[in-house]
Amino acid sequence: MRTNATLFYVLAVFFFVAAAAYTLWSIIDVEVVEPVGTVGIALTGVLSVFLAFYLSKSHGAQGGELPEDRLDANIDDGDPELGHFSPWSWWPVFLAGSAALAFLGLAVGMWIAYIAGALVLVSLVGWVYEYYRGNFAH
Repeated sequence: MRTNATLFYVLAVFFFVAAAAYTLWSIIDVEVVEPVGTVGIALTGVLSVFLAFYLSKSHGAQGGELPEDRLDANIDDGDPELGHFSPWSWWPVFLAGSAALAFLGLAVGMWIAYIAGALVLVSLVGWVYEYYRGNFAH
């Protein structure tokens, strides 16, 4: 994680230098500072600083090196338990389809979005309460 933070600090320096060069170039070319590009590149540098600061603070708080940072680590060392997932569940497919229908409704007509909103609620409730009924009930 220390390497990632260092990379983001290097990126931040690059973007700040690029913003300065962009500003100078626009002054030389059209004799006016072009605000959109200058602010956009500078804010990209600010975002890189935010990410680097977060990663360095997380690295300091974890109390040790991650397996990804050690040269002698195996692949299995960084393999955490990610949780329980339903391998034969159809509810995520229904939820994705109804969410796609909702976005289609926003683009085409709001009446489709209302129908899709109801389908999203049904799919979400079905997925959350899947293990409370049927063969897999707790």
